[in-house]
Parts: sequence; C-alpha cells; structure tokens
Amino acid sequence: MTTTNGYEGYEGAGELLRALSAPLRVAIVTELAAGERCVHELVDKLGAAQPLVSQHLRVLRGAGVVHGSRRGREIAYALVDEHIAHIVADAISHAREAK
Repeated sequence: MTTTNGYEGYEGAGELLRALSAPLRVAIVTELAAGERCVHELVDKLGAAQPLVSQHLRVLRGAGVVHGSRRGREIAYALVDEHIAHIVADAISHAREAK
C-alpha cells in the first residue's frame, strides 16, 4: 500500500489552474469554447500581438488544455474537452459576482 499526503492527488488540478492563471489565456480558452480557431482569428478577436497569442497557446498546449490540428497552411486550436470551458466560465462568473 502506498502512503500519500492528502494533497498529492491535486497536483494535476494545480497545474491546470497555473496554466489558466494569465488573463489572456483565460480569454483564449473562452474563444475556443465556441469552436476551433487559428492564431490569426484569435489575434483579430482579442487584439493581442501574434507572438504573444502564440506564446500563450504554447503554454496551454503544454498543459494539455488545447490541441492543434493542421488546417491547410494553418493550425486550428481547440479545447481538449469541454470541462475546461466550464471551469473558465465559472471563474469569470464568480469574478464578476465578487465586484
């Protein structure tokens, strides 16, 4: 039998929340909740620079939040699953209620 501390099972959740800790990453996830998008679509919608959006997508991809699939010459990004969209939507809703 393996003994574990009471919080070890929460490491994955902590990593997910760290990946979502930047406001631009929250905005990207919100956009991707509506469907897959290419980088230039996210840049146009969010008004952020392309290198910055690409950097944040790289973090989200590394955390297993998004995945990319080739669409012609572009890569379309999508959420790995809908749970992430719900987490972000709930966080946004909670933050608005707190004001």
